Amino acid sequence: MMLDNLKKILLASCMLSPAMAFAQDTIDAPATVWVMVSIVIVLLMFIPGLALFYGGMVRSKNILSIFSQFFAIASVVGILWIVVVYSLATDTTGMEEGVYNLGSFVGGLNTAFLAGITPESMSGGIPEYILIVFLMTFAMITPAIAMGGFAERMHFGAMVLFSALWTIIVYAPMAHMVWGGDGALFHNWGVLDFAGGTAVHIGAGVAAFVGAMVLGKRKGWPTAPNPPHNVVFVLVGAAFLWAGWFGFNVGSTLAVDGSTALVFMTTMLATLGGILGWMFIEKLVAGHVTAFGLASGTIGGLVGITPAAAFVGPFGAIMIGFLASIAVFFSITVLKRKLGVDDALDVFSVHGVGGIVGCILTGIFCVPALGGNVEGISIVPQVLAQIASILFTFLYVGVLSWILFKIVGLIMPLRADEEQEQVGLDKTDHNESAYNH
Repeated sequence: MMLDNLKKILLASCMLSPAMAFAQDTIDAPATVWVMVSIVIVLLMFIPGLALFYGGMVRSKNILSIFSQFFAIASVVGILWIVVVYSLATDTTGMEEGVYNLGSFVGGLNTAFLAGITPESMSGGIPEYILIVFLMTFAMITPAIAMGGFAERMHFGAMVLFSALWTIIVYAPMAHMVWGGDGALFHNWGVLDFAGGTAVHIGAGVAAFVGAMVLGKRKGWPTAPNPPHNVVFVLVGAAFLWAGWFGFNVGSTLAVDGSTALVFMTTMLATLGGILGWMFIEKLVAGHVTAFGLASGTIGGLVGITPAAAFVGPFGAIMIGFLASIAVFFSITVLKRKLGVDDALDVFSVHGVGGIVGCILTGIFCVPALGGNVEGISIVPQVLAQIASILFTFLYVGVLSWILFKIVGLIMPLRADEEQEQVGLDKTDHNESAYNH
């Protein structure tokens, strides 16, 4: 029974295309409704959730730029998803179990412009149109996560163009390699990544880090004080993210059954473990617990469980959240300064480092002896496969992100000049102010 459930989870976590669809013509009403609800939840996680989380962290003169960039990214990336990215991410033509070819890295164009897909097209009992929109939300939120690394200094137009190019050239192949099923690169390696530890979180973290390097430091960083302008916004945003993550993780089961219950449980427990981990380490190191830190620990735990949610048990989920949060704390407080890169909103620390810890620990806590749900797995080979996926993500996303930043910089101004940065992007890019008093 456990093996049957695992197979179902693995199939459900794949990005389904017509070639990957289950042989089922009738609609699975509970699963369909749950995926539709998950779409709405993930959208709330994106805007206003992540937008408030980031907007509260920046200076008041830049909060509208965050929200404006999020809305623009949603539009451009969502349309590109329909035009070409869905096909690049999901088309499995020519792919075979254990075989390495072009299809192992990127899909084809057979479903570009949703060719051949109709309202009657089904994937596993769910109308494919609904699955397409669900997966679209993943594509929209990933470059939006990355933009936090170079917030407060990148022009609106450059941000939109970079996000469009990055989604096509970086995200689409990464999503295909992670979730493409038989013959996909990470599948051939035996990597376990349920809902996007590599494609979403580590990928966004690496892009954020590269962008922060290319654009350079904000004026005065790190000596000038730069506190978040509204910590309440940060906490409200974190709360939306916590709730939305159930759509993100639990929605990825594409089912309403035991696997759904497991992912619901592990997502909740990892979040609680993340909060506990942050409270423990911040009190130990700094002597007090901050509200801002609790929000960071919440997201750290959620990021950590994303690749592991369907493969570990309750105990593993708590430990993953706890350890990922502690790793995020040290990355923000120690590693960031040592590296000297002005990752404005700590995207690399929270999503990159949190994702790394989650991916590696997935390979440990997935074994039945530690409460996991993956039979026939040995810890050492599995951890090595997880590490290989992390290293590949760093190389692929890092190199291509650097190239794309340079290309965008040749086409249009990439960074706000010193005077524009001083005034704030709300005024210089949008001619607006969030607070008119």
